[in-house]
Amino acid sequence: MTRLSDVARAAGVHPGTASRALNPDTRHRVSAETAQRVLAVAKSLGYQPNSVARALRTRRSRMVAILIPDLTNPLFPPIVRGVEEALAVEGYSALLVSTDNDEDKEARLFAELRGRQCDGFVVATARREHPLLERAAADGVPMVLVNRVLDTRHTPSVTADEAAGVHAVVRHLTGLGHRRIAHVAGPQELSTGLIRRRTFLDSCEHAGLDSRHTPVVTATGFSEAAGAAVMDELLATYRGPDRPTAVFAANDLLALGALDALAAFGLRCPEDMSVVGFNDMPFLTRMSPPLTTVHVPQQEIGAEAARMLLKCIDQPGPPRSLLLGCELVVRASTGPAPRN
Repeated sequence: MTRLSDVARAAGVHPGTASRALNPDTRHRVSAETAQRVLAVAKSLGYQPNSVARALRTRRSRMVAILIPDLTNPLFPPIVRGVEEALAVEGYSALLVSTDNDEDKEARLFAELRGRQCDGFVVATARREHPLLERAAADGVPMVLVNRVLDTRHTPSVTADEAAGVHAVVRHLTGLGHRRIAHVAGPQELSTGLIRRRTFLDSCEHAGLDSRHTPVVTATGFSEAAGAAVMDELLATYRGPDRPTAVFAANDLLALGALDALAAFGLRCPEDMSVVGFNDMPFLTRMSPPLTTVHVPQQEIGAEAARMLLKCIDQPGPPRSLLLGCELVVRASTGPAPRN
């Protein structure tokens, strides 16, 4: 293997100068001409820095861990991409792990990643009450939450303005004449499930809808199967003139499950019932009908989380939160309320 001393000798500089030139954090301490020469020599010799030795020397691994709850959920790849791209600009790399919504697995992975000297964590697994993350935050572990938050709000976070998105959904549906609107809610132990449910009910009340005509069913998870199960329950409970003419699902996977249940009941979308999702995950335009949903800038959320984390690593301070705007994307799954 090519060593640092080999690069320094070939470039005609001291090893310390070569080390500073090769490190993005210290490159400014040598002249631009010297840095360019050292980098060119390192590339020609195929030099690869010893990351372990550098981590021991600087106490920085330049590695960030990304924890997601479900690798198969289309919501998370754009977030991960945003994190990776923002980290790469600063010379950092990412380790991606999926907890499979398993608390024991998450605790084990978190401990292993801390043992590997990860400089910080981007976490998409937060539950409203999450002792593991609360302890890590109390210990000063650099960490930024994405998509979800803790009830304590003691940890930096980057999320979408979910309330604004839900209000837009209700305005859209009432504007189409819907007065009986159901909500397929996500798990209430997750901030996303709770906020979207609360905002839905508040928005319906503000719109003057009768609470008897805005039923809520709560899914066991943010999955297509969970959405189909509670939609079956909803359709079996509300029949005839009491049946909702529209349903707002707390995420796109729940909405897909709701559409499956509608088809099984012989109902059409949107002629018999309009359906709205949340997140605008990929490929929704290829569905039949294409799904109306709230677009959330997931890749931007990931990028902003990475930038916030790097600031936390370099300059620890009070936690802050960032809300990014989202917008309703109207497609063919919503239409005028049917006349009964």
